[in-house]
Amino acid sequence: MHAPTDDESRTEHDRDDHRAGHDRDGHPAGHDRDGHDRDGHDRDDDRYDPFRFEEAIGRRWYEERTYTTPLDAGDPPLYYLTMFPYPSGDLHMGHAEIFSLHDALVRQKRMTGARVFNPIGWDAFGLPAENAARKRGVDPRQWTYANIEEQVGSIIRLGYSFDWSARLHTCDPGYYRWTQWVFLQLFHKGLVDRRPGLVNWCPGCETVLANEQVVEGRCERSGDPVVRRPLTQWYFRITDYAQELLDDLDSLDWPSRVKAMQRNWIGRSEGATVTFAVAGSDETFEIYTTRPDTIFGATYVVFAPEHPLATARMAGNPEYDAFLLEVSQRSEIERLTTMVGRAAKRGVRLSFDVVNPATGEQIPAYAADYVLTDYGTGAIMAVPCSDQRDLDFARQHGLPVRMIVQPVDERGTPLPPLDPGTLSEAYTGPATMTGSGPYDGLPTKEAAAAIVADLAARGLARTTVSFRLRDWLVSRQRSWGAPIPVVHCPGCGTVPVPEDQLPVALPDDLDFNVSGSPLDLHPTWKHVPCPSCGQAATRDTDTMDTFVDSSWYFLRFLSPGDEQRAWPRELADGVLPIHQYTGGVEHAVLHLLYARFFVKALRDCGLLAAGEPFRALLNQGQVVLDGAAMSKSKGNLVTPVEVYGTYGADTLRGTMLFASPPEDDIDWATVSPSGMHKWLSRVWRIAIETRDEGRPGAGGSGPAGAGSAAGTGSAAGAGSAAGELRRSTHRTIRDVTADYDDRKYNTVIAKLMTLTNDVTEARRAGADGEAVSEAVDTLLLLLAPICPFITEELWTRRGHAGSVHDQSWPSADEALLTSAEVAVVVQVDGKVRGRLTVPAGTAADELQVLARGLEPVSRLLAEAGTVRVVVVPDRVVNFVRA
Repeated sequence: MHAPTDDESRTEHDRDDHRAGHDRDGHPAGHDRDGHDRDGHDRDDDRYDPFRFEEAIGRRWYEERTYTTPLDAGDPPLYYLTMFPYPSGDLHMGHAEIFSLHDALVRQKRMTGARVFNPIGWDAFGLPAENAARKRGVDPRQWTYANIEEQVGSIIRLGYSFDWSARLHTCDPGYYRWTQWVFLQLFHKGLVDRRPGLVNWCPGCETVLANEQVVEGRCERSGDPVVRRPLTQWYFRITDYAQELLDDLDSLDWPSRVKAMQRNWIGRSEGATVTFAVAGSDETFEIYTTRPDTIFGATYVVFAPEHPLATARMAGNPEYDAFLLEVSQRSEIERLTTMVGRAAKRGVRLSFDVVNPATGEQIPAYAADYVLTDYGTGAIMAVPCSDQRDLDFARQHGLPVRMIVQPVDERGTPLPPLDPGTLSEAYTGPATMTGSGPYDGLPTKEAAAAIVADLAARGLARTTVSFRLRDWLVSRQRSWGAPIPVVHCPGCGTVPVPEDQLPVALPDDLDFNVSGSPLDLHPTWKHVPCPSCGQAATRDTDTMDTFVDSSWYFLRFLSPGDEQRAWPRELADGVLPIHQYTGGVEHAVLHLLYARFFVKALRDCGLLAAGEPFRALLNQGQVVLDGAAMSKSKGNLVTPVEVYGTYGADTLRGTMLFASPPEDDIDWATVSPSGMHKWLSRVWRIAIETRDEGRPGAGGSGPAGAGSAAGTGSAAGAGSAAGELRRSTHRTIRDVTADYDDRKYNTVIAKLMTLTNDVTEARRAGADGEAVSEAVDTLLLLLAPICPFITEELWTRRGHAGSVHDQSWPSADEALLTSAEVAVVVQVDGKVRGRLTVPAGTAADELQVLARGLEPVSRLLAEAGTVRVVVVPDRVVNFVRA
């Protein structure tokens, strides 16, 4: 959305000069920071200068801990939370957007009378700090905490109403002690294991990545190509919860696209596991298929290149070894792209054939890149006529295509048969079976059930549900993270660290100049006695994925300084699932999925009652510039400090929320901070100019719905400028309240701009001070959640006691929600013949009488015979002549 179009609030895009009207230090031109003009005189109050009061108000809120919410007083509060930031530097525009959205939501909810717990913390472990240590020779602790304090300063300056008493940092030993404790609870529950496997390896970061952290074959952090490498790693058994994670999505008030992304990532499919035999031997293997009905059309079998049967039988084969090496250098995500696309599927012929259990036929075996080891069984039967990947591979390698389906229309009538010799698109539509022995003529679904039942009777098949979701690999070969609390003993094996020895703390003297893991190469840290037998042992030198830290942080906020327990159970049960969570959609299959798993696992450990972490979710879009993501390296970076240093914090907050609906991207090239600043200047001027209107003595009327005389709904002044302003005020209350509930902050601002214009027009028309005062006070109350500084300052300057943010949310007077008069169109045979101005709600029979009295209407009806009358109350009277 853009600024309003009336003359007084019209804005122009000023992308080439964000600092228009200000000096080089970002202050209004001609004035210094202390609010004096060039001659040293005090400025008049009617000039809006946010630098005179914003910083002081923000600092007072912080120092007085204004927004602290006691958690041990009365019923549990509403828990509203925004995804906590990573301290890689000062706040960026994405932070300003999400915090501005979230703060508007929280402040408005508080004004409705709700107690809201709104904590803040930092997701402080991670690779950027470690990279800074390597590249700049700085200690990651110093780098991290310095960045945190810089962000704290910006948060205070922008006036976000966080509860600072609940502040936490995930890199504090007092936090990651409990991260390690949670790891041990899951370990003892059997939800953690260590096993060898192929992993995604980022050579740039020198660490393992989870599947979710690989984007288009590259590391999401560094952009380096990801390769596959065999390693023994720690995993959380998230797959044990695949079905529950899928089922419980329906209970969540989340954006539909986030739920769709999680459903697709979990990837449930129903099919069958079928046993095939290696020709000429007693060796067997299993394949998984979602189309058992097509088994008679299987003309070859494909193994993942890493499948044990393939590696065992092809060891030393130069062509296979070269192919296996080439595939190992491609990420699983890249191979999934090949799997679903039309790109060439690469493969090699294996040295053996296999036996189709349905037909007894020997068919060739291949290894190909589009089959993955850890999906299904790592082997598939290839049916070219019904699967596009198989058809593409068959055409590339000269393999036969056999038609085993007869296409039919929606009524089951056979369609012309397909020619396997010319088939270019695999057929997946409705069909009956053909070329499938005793199953010919059956619809495909019936055939699938019958084939599985018959093979199962021979011990060769079983129905199977499969998931695309893989266990969460949590080992990281980094040193700025929570150490895994496990010791490896030659005699006892894997031994968990006893809880009374937590935290397993990071050493203070890590050398980040070494090549490899500083923890692993530390001369003393990893060498410890076994907690079980006392013999010499070694610590596990991997740290946990930082998503582990963020998968339970919302629980630690409930008691961040508690040294006896990770969280208070009774309070956690009272506030979970969290009532409102705000954050980016990019975390749909990372943080949001992992946090859901953690809560379910902790519930099953007997540590929580809830089964979900977040009841409602609000996503925000991205802030871009000219359609491109902002980046210092691209030279297109706009920072929050540039904007609030020029226009003030309220302008930045208001611009963010006015630019678009929350879920849409904001292109900073198309928005106008200067336009928002001009409107706020109008609000300031009107509020200052009218501060004594309608206020005899020190008192006077209050805002709408606050129990004042102005809110009683009196009909006095109906039809006058004052009466119309009061109706506009109460319509705005009704509409803006609904928009806040629907998170439509851009239309909230647009309607408040309209109310600002209505106040101006009413004053020009001579409206009395009481109506004007009510409208202005209401404007400040409705604007307060979005622009907290200007409303706080003006509320005080207008003589009100207390903070504007402590006031009750205004309520609309129903009696003032309809106009006193309406214009009713009068028609004869559908043609307009006149108009009536009547009181709203005038009865239909009275409208007829009044309409017949209009001269053109009475003349036309006098010449008519039978007349039918159609009345739409408050809108139209239409006389239809026979």
